[in-house]
Amino acid sequence: MCLYIYIYIYIHTSKQIHIKHFEMDSLQIIQLTLETNCNSKQTKACQTVVLHSADVLVQTVSVSSSGSQTEAQDQEQPFVQGDHAPSAPGLKEFLQRVEDVVTRELVRNAQSHAFHGYQVKWEEPSQQVSLLHHLHPPCATERNLHVSCVSWSCTGSRIVCGYGRMDDGDWSTQSSFVCAWNLDRGVLSRKTDLMIDVHTTVTALSCHPTYPALIAGGLFTGEVLVWDSSRTLDPVLARTGMLAESHREPVYHVSWVSLGQKKEDLQVLSCCSGGKILLWTLNSDPTRLVLSDAFALVLSQIPHSSSFKVTSVGVTSLAVSPWDSDTFLVGCEGGLLLRCSFSCQTLADISSSSEQAVPLRAPVVFTFTQNKGPVHSIHCSAFHRNLFLCCGTDGSVHLHSLLQADPLMSVRVSDCYLFQVQWSPSRPLVFAVATGQGEVHLYDLGRRSLKPSSVLQRDGSRQPSTCLNFNSHNPRLLAVGSADGSVCVWQLSAELTQQDTREGGTLELIANQVSE
Repeated sequence: MCLYIYIYIYIHTSKQIHIKHFEMDSLQIIQLTLETNCNSKQTKACQTVVLHSADVLVQTVSVSSSGSQTEAQDQEQPFVQGDHAPSAPGLKEFLQRVEDVVTRELVRNAQSHAFHGYQVKWEEPSQQVSLLHHLHPPCATERNLHVSCVSWSCTGSRIVCGYGRMDDGDWSTQSSFVCAWNLDRGVLSRKTDLMIDVHTTVTALSCHPTYPALIAGGLFTGEVLVWDSSRTLDPVLARTGMLAESHREPVYHVSWVSLGQKKEDLQVLSCCSGGKILLWTLNSDPTRLVLSDAFALVLSQIPHSSSFKVTSVGVTSLAVSPWDSDTFLVGCEGGLLLRCSFSCQTLADISSSSEQAVPLRAPVVFTFTQNKGPVHSIHCSAFHRNLFLCCGTDGSVHLHSLLQADPLMSVRVSDCYLFQVQWSPSRPLVFAVATGQGEVHLYDLGRRSLKPSSVLQRDGSRQPSTCLNFNSHNPRLLAVGSADGSVCVWQLSAELTQQDTREGGTLELIANQVSE
């Protein structure tokens, strides 16, 4: 490598410049001589730095190679069928000798009932009831709010809870909220996945049976709303508003019902303590719930009303039959238990100052024996079309049939109020009831004794259990809301969740018995 240095000089005067260039191996010297007219010389020289170079060779240390080869396999013998197929010595004679004996035993086994009702249980049975989650948002504890209602999403993975206070005895102005936890994501007991602020107490909730993000709710002010949890900025999808046709009293029940020809066309059913039962539809205006049908309970139009000692028919509970979409049951403040029909065409005898856009109809077609106090909860059996349960302030659970007025049986649970009762989604004879003593009692009607099969209570808690709900996708999970603002998710034992094939017959015998 050679390095050349060039020097450019621009001089206005007449001068002579001599440049000498020397090259030696790796050294170059440039000598510049400047002569002027004054006969003087100046000599300058420069030298480049010695350049170093090196050669490097790289070579692998070792070399290896590998190979593989399949082993030769023997050619399989072709399958021979028919008389020419090879057989073990004596096999044919043995089969002919035992044919009659084996055939006779197979016929006997087909006619035997030794294993009738036996069902293989592939899951490992659990004989204990355990508390899986204890959910308690800090804001509920700070504001002393109760869990007023609880509902599972259609996927069974998310639990939604409504909060508020119902014991003030006056018109409530305290704000509340709706919380949700996704149990599949790993729950932190104090951190919610969703929180929706509400201006008043949330009295009822119902998750959509198809879309997990939709939640219907009823408020203490009488308003009915539909929230969309996928909308983070404004989750309110539609609401009824304070219209003349809407509820004026607290809404105690909301549910999604399908009364049309298409099952996907769902409406929101609501009821209030004023005696109105309303059906709402989402129309082309997505921000507003439109009233599509209306019913009212009038004491003079209830069959055998003269024998009842009541002055009002405010609705406190409602249940739609899963077997007949035209039938629904209503519980009232005065203890009345009524069977109603959506197709009833009798107009309600109510005088109104303003004309109703949707006329009110009287839906009652049958009355059951009156309870001793308000009916807080009604639930229809998913395993028998005529059976349903109810409970209330009298401390007993009553098992009714749609075919007779008197209850088939009554189970004394507690001396305190009972807030909610619900059938198990997997066991036809099992139901759970929430008590005012903070306990949840689970009963099995298949047992000879009517004592509870299991009693659930969180350690150190004596606050009333205000609501409960089974998980239809995972029947082993039972959610229980409490007056201290917490929600407990219990995992039930195999005894309480795995159905026996004889249970259906036992339930049929109970339904066919005549009340005493």
